[in-house]
Amino acid sequence: MGKSDIKLIGSWASAFTTRVRIAFNIKNVEYEHLEEVLGKKSDLLLQSNPVHKKFPVLLHDGKPLPESLIIVQYIDEVWSSGPSILPADPLDRALERFWAAYVDEKVRYFLLLRPVNPTFFGYFNLV
Repeated sequence: MGKSDIKLIGSWASAFTTRVRIAFNIKNVEYEHLEEVLGKKSDLLLQSNPVHKKFPVLLHDGKPLPESLIIVQYIDEVWSSGPSILPADPLDRALERFWAAYVDEKVRYFLLLRPVNPTFFGYFNLV
């Protein structure tokens, strides 16, 4: 599968987009990043996620998949080579999803306090 078959609509400033980028890097999957301008939603984003109208959205062979947690699970299942992202045990997987949802609902507001400069603290070393 080529890089052109896998596209990620998102923003460098989004923790949710970063989550997906880290998953791609763990699995060593090449993809094309389609940068969204904050505050201005592209036609592609609106067509790809008409329900929530937000990123990230994975475009895999032209088919859209929104929501970062769902995208990470999809990446783990589709690209099975390399290290697993989620645990094999069903209870451990459920707990992983619980904590990810907790971070999304409770902790994400603290992410707004992170530095604006993306190179600060080696940000791009993580993604």
